[in-house]
Amino acid sequence: MDQADKLKKGEKGAWLSIYAYVVLATAKLIVASIWNSEALHADGLNNTTDIVASIAVLIGLKISRKPPDEDHHYGHYRAETVASMFAAFVIVTVGIQVIIGTFGQLFADETARPGMLTAWTALGGAAVMFVVYGYNARLSKKIGSSSLNAAAQDNRSDALVSIGAFAGIIGAQFGLYWLDPLAGLIVGIIICKTAWNIFSEATHTLTDGFDEKQIKKIKTSIAKVREVKKVVDVKGRVHGNQTFIDVTILVNPNLNVKESHAITEKIEKFLREKHNITYAHIHIEPYE
Repeated sequence: MDQADKLKKGEKGAWLSIYAYVVLATAKLIVASIWNSEALHADGLNNTTDIVASIAVLIGLKISRKPPDEDHHYGHYRAETVASMFAAFVIVTVGIQVIIGTFGQLFADETARPGMLTAWTALGGAAVMFVVYGYNARLSKKIGSSSLNAAAQDNRSDALVSIGAFAGIIGAQFGLYWLDPLAGLIVGIIICKTAWNIFSEATHTLTDGFDEKQIKKIKTSIAKVREVKKVVDVKGRVHGNQTFIDVTILVNPNLNVKESHAITEKIEKFLREKHNITYAHIHIEPYE
């Protein structure tokens, strides 16, 4: 399966998230407004932002499938990362709105007791999102998609948020009315934390950040190749669901061009099979 096919397959996960969020957001907002639950209302708003975030992921996946052109010699894979960053801004905006709205309710003199239907709606929403999370987590790992992985983590956060809303509503049934708006406040904080995690990962990728531990593993693997005398340097960048590696190695100076080229092909194949690296630029220098 090539990269374009993997990205196309990833779109199924984005569509699944969109369908789930549309249904859950609609149900939660309607039930929350009728049966008075700040926690469920905050949860519904959270799912509303997730619709926008999932659409951004879907668009990013579609753009990433475009082949290289005159202006994008390495393809459009980073569109995935840009989509993730956009989603983070949308999510944090609503998170702040939820915090402001529920903070006032937390210190109100009177708080209406939410109906039990709001609790079951929240619990049902959690169950649905855990299923969606499981599907997207497996799919993102299979195709190596950073944006779909971010969507999967958001799915899991949403499930936990719904469980928190459920707990707050149940507490309110026993006279602890402040638990419902408190759960809403916690939901808002979790929304902002999720946005920060997505934003941090996206900015790290866009600024050519790369996992140091992964670099060490790659360097150690290349050093085990018999023809390589020394690994001078290894640099890495991430483009969407692809890893680009630049390697400088020292080899026997008496090798001819054909023999040196055979070493680079051997290393490229090794990196592709062992580390799933699809692009490696290997620079050869003579070993003194």
